[in-house]
Amino acid sequence: MNVSDAVANRKSIRAFLDDPIEDETIAELLRKASRAPSGGNVQPWRIYVVGSGAMPSFKEFLASRDPEEAEYEIYPPKLWEPYRTNRFALGEAMYELLGIARDDKAGRYARLAENYNFFGAPAAIFCFIDRRMGPPQWSDLGMFLQTFMLLAEEAGLGTCAQESWSAWPQTVQEFVGAPEDEMLFCGIAIGHPDPAAKVNELESARMPLEEWATFVSS
Repeated sequence: MNVSDAVANRKSIRAFLDDPIEDETIAELLRKASRAPSGGNVQPWRIYVVGSGAMPSFKEFLASRDPEEAEYEIYPPKLWEPYRTNRFALGEAMYELLGIARDDKAGRYARLAENYNFFGAPAAIFCFIDRRMGPPQWSDLGMFLQTFMLLAEEAGLGTCAQESWSAWPQTVQEFVGAPEDEMLFCGIAIGHPDPAAKVNELESARMPLEEWATFVSS
């Protein structure tokens, strides 16, 4: 698989088979992903793997905890155009595939809760970063995670990056043993996509090039 194919094929998987994933498979993906760009070679990512063996214990631990205050807002308040429409359209397309009506609040909340089941994925990683790091290092983090997800695509695995885990910072930190000076950014579900799941047919639309790219004339 070439890079263009990996980029074109990668998408957020929201239904996984329960086939276990070997820890060494994830370790190899992480080793390769560590070649991602990093300003000054700082390499600010700190990764904790919840493999197939640990996943049941993590879910049991999560179920025993009370809701927490999120570490950060995933989206700016009162998101503006065109970003608001981009986000809204994706959500509506997903619920339509799932057959969940707009007024079915219970159905939508139940679907939202699947985030915290990793959508059935047998393995996941949690990505932390030192709290003292700034925006350039957060940029490095994003490049590392994108590299990891493209490598997973090449390996025949699906992924879903989940900033929703920012709502459980203390629980995740305690379970994985991360120090206080590290901040949870996101989780990534890892596994084999369920080919029978309608939700995995979802493909997010992208804005036309001319709406977000400017070619500066001389």
